[in-house]
Amino acid sequence: MSHPSAAPAPLLIACALGIEHLALRTGGRGGADGPVTVLRTGMGPKAAGRSVTRVLADPALAGAAVLATGFCAGLAPGMHPGDLVVAEETRDPRGTVGCVGTDRLVKELARAVPGRTVHTGPLTGSDHVVRGPERAALRATGAIAVDMESAATLLSAVRAAPRPVAAVRVVVDAPEHELVRIGTLRGGISAFRVLRSVLPAFYEWHRSLLLPRR
Repeated sequence: MSHPSAAPAPLLIACALGIEHLALRTGGRGGADGPVTVLRTGMGPKAAGRSVTRVLADPALAGAAVLATGFCAGLAPGMHPGDLVVAEETRDPRGTVGCVGTDRLVKELARAVPGRTVHTGPLTGSDHVVRGPERAALRATGAIAVDMESAATLLSAVRAAPRPVAAVRVVVDAPEHELVRIGTLRGGISAFRVLRSVLPAFYEWHRSLLLPRR
């Protein structure tokens, strides 16, 4: 007796800001395996956690893989606007979440956005924009980048149900290039263009999760 094949698992891509959502919307949706939802959570860890928990309660997103993305502040010297950060784990005071498929993401991002440096390491969360000495203090913990939503997004996702999660961020400011206003900085424009180009890498990461284990 034959059985119908299971429907492809959905993918939830979460970002915080309107400009991030715009970049992802204009990046195109072709090439995805399974349904894709791009969620704008709103800014900050509380908004991200609430939005992700609410959306994942929808039965249509049962078992969805979750990928947090958008912009971040680089913590390591030598980082530049437009560099990419693939989190090995996300951290905030409520807990640490390990990310899945980071090697695949690094490989696919190098293909999708050639010439851009891809950094890997811990991504830490904050409830405010980090500047100056605080940036150095976070770097001393081993984190390579900081943003306000990724840690809360992934923690809420795995608390809702076991699932693959990841976080990919685009550096918009770094120790030598501190952000003033994203819309007026060359670094902000560069980061926007990079974020527009990452969706094929996300789809390949998602596709790799669906392959049978050998």
